[in-house]
Amino acid sequence: MPNRVSILWPVFLAMAACGGGPKEQPRTSAPPPSAPVVEAVDSRPVIVAFGDSLTAGYGVEPGLGYPDWLQKRLDREGLAYRVVNQGISGDTTSGGVARVEEALRLSPVVVILSLGANDGLRGLPLEATRANLAEMMDRLQASGARVLLGGMTLPRNYGQDYIRDFESIFKDLAREKRAGLIPFLLEGVVTDPKLMQSDALHPNAEGNRRVAETVYQYLRPMLD
Repeated sequence: MPNRVSILWPVFLAMAACGGGPKEQPRTSAPPPSAPVVEAVDSRPVIVAFGDSLTAGYGVEPGLGYPDWLQKRLDREGLAYRVVNQGISGDTTSGGVARVEEALRLSPVVVILSLGANDGLRGLPLEATRANLAEMMDRLQASGARVLLGGMTLPRNYGQDYIRDFESIFKDLAREKRAGLIPFLLEGVVTDPKLMQSDALHPNAEGNRRVAETVYQYLRPMLD
C-alpha cells in the first residue's frame, strides 16, 4: 500500500503549479526619512525700536504697537528692513543703558531711541537723563548704527523751566551727536482723545498707527 507521503506529493506539486501554495508577502520598504524643516533666515537689515511703554505697545493687542505699524509701512513701500521691538514698559534711561547691548547684538542699521519720558514723569535729575542718553547714543553709533532720537515733553504741571530743560535734552543731543530727531514722538496724537487710551498717556491702536507715520517721516531719509 503506498504510504501517505507518496499519495500527497502530487497534490502539493499541483497546488504549487497553480499558485495555490503559501505566498510570500511582498516586502515593503521603509519610507525615506523626512528632511528636517529649515526655517528661512531673515537677512533684512534690522531697525531696532528701543524704548519704553510707548514702543512696547502698552495697552493694545499684540501687533498694534507703533513698531508693528512701521513694519507694515516699510513693507508697503517696498523697503526691505526688519523692525525689532525692544520696548519695555516703565523703562528709564538708566534701564536702557543696562540693556543696550541687546540692541547691539542685532547689528542694527538704525536704532529709534525713545527713552526719557519715565525719567521726566518721575522727576529724575535731568543731568542723569542726558548722560544716559548720550552714553547709549555713543555706543550705538560706535557700532555703526544710525540713531533716530524720539523727542518727548511733559505735562504742563511739571513747571515751565523743568519742561523746557527736559525738551532741550533731545534737541541738544541730536545736534551734538549728529543724530536724527523726531521733535515729539506723540505729535498730533496726545492732544486727540480719540487716539489715546483712557489713561491719556498711551496711544490706542489708531494712535500707534499715527505715531508710526510720524516716525516714518523722519526715518525714511536715513534709509537712503
